[in-house]
Amino acid sequence: MFFLLPCNMRKQFIKCTDNYAVMFLSAEYVWLLPRFCLVVAFSSFSFPLGPFRRNRPDGKVLETVGVLEAPKQQGKYETGQLFLHGVFGYRGIVLFPWQARLYDRDVGPTTPDSKTESLGHESKEVKGKTHTYYQVLIDIRDCPHISQRSQTEAVTFLANHDDSRALYAIPGLDYVSHEDILPYSSTEQVPIQHELFELLKVQLLPTPPVMGLPRDTLQAWQKKNHPWLELSDVHRETTENIRVTVIPFYMGMREAQNSYVYWWRYSIRLENLGSDVVQLRERHWRIFSLSGTLETVRGRGVVGREPVLSKEQPAFQYSSHVSLQAPSGHMWGTFRIERTDGSHFDVRIPPFSLESNKDDKSPPAGYTL
Repeated sequence: MFFLLPCNMRKQFIKCTDNYAVMFLSAEYVWLLPRFCLVVAFSSFSFPLGPFRRNRPDGKVLETVGVLEAPKQQGKYETGQLFLHGVFGYRGIVLFPWQARLYDRDVGPTTPDSKTESLGHESKEVKGKTHTYYQVLIDIRDCPHISQRSQTEAVTFLANHDDSRALYAIPGLDYVSHEDILPYSSTEQVPIQHELFELLKVQLLPTPPVMGLPRDTLQAWQKKNHPWLELSDVHRETTENIRVTVIPFYMGMREAQNSYVYWWRYSIRLENLGSDVVQLRERHWRIFSLSGTLETVRGRGVVGREPVLSKEQPAFQYSSHVSLQAPSGHMWGTFRIERTDGSHFDVRIPPFSLESNKDDKSPPAGYTL
């Protein structure tokens, strides 16, 4: 038995029931499925709505994906856990967890389990709360179909050459918050297609779960590449129902013209929590360096896009980079958002620190297997 629900109702149903799981089948609708039932997906990942929508596109064949499991309210997901992304809908597999400090400016300073770390901005103190994120692999078959809602996520790193400013990327490597994980199990021998899935010899999590520890290859890879993979701080703020989440990553340092250049990448997700359709039109950044410089950056859209945030596609995610001639700094800013009537409003980008490993005098190792 299943139910078809408008996509804008999915959050209420996820929150209010323990007996059903939500499976995203299109930008407009979701299946509400009983727990532990069979999950099916169209091989093209472009989901028609069967009897509920006429003129089904030709060539769409149903394929069995697996069996939904109840999301964990407590504890962490193990290495090898298969999942569907709760916002972007792609298939993935958990590699390992990260314990991050979440600075949520929508929550007062007396939040439970808060840490003592704080970040001041406009005389407002924000406490850091421990929150679990996961390093995951994205099934490469799904990457082309999430491009309207996200860049194909990738982790970038500096080249091994000390004098090089080249950046390299591993596509299909993402960071996912605990609440965005919709776990499922599969009987397929190779349920995830990604080059690193085979190279790292990721052990699929059995059902029922046993000791889901990483294999030696994955553990060694994580340890060796920890500096450029590590996630430590997450910053979040909501303005007029538009929530902005920022995750900065330190990438390393390079020497250029007798000075050091420090590099960071940052991932940003915009989410429309309301019912109005809006579009991102402009970005306005302010970048402060410990050396005393303050830079202002303005431009149209982000990464060449001006994404529309609607009930059907409420989120957009992208990554970018920044470099400073100082080991630390700060970034903050606004996004100019346009309503359907042509009016505009500014959405705050939460301020975040750019911190480096000052004790690391050697160039970063870059990506290695």
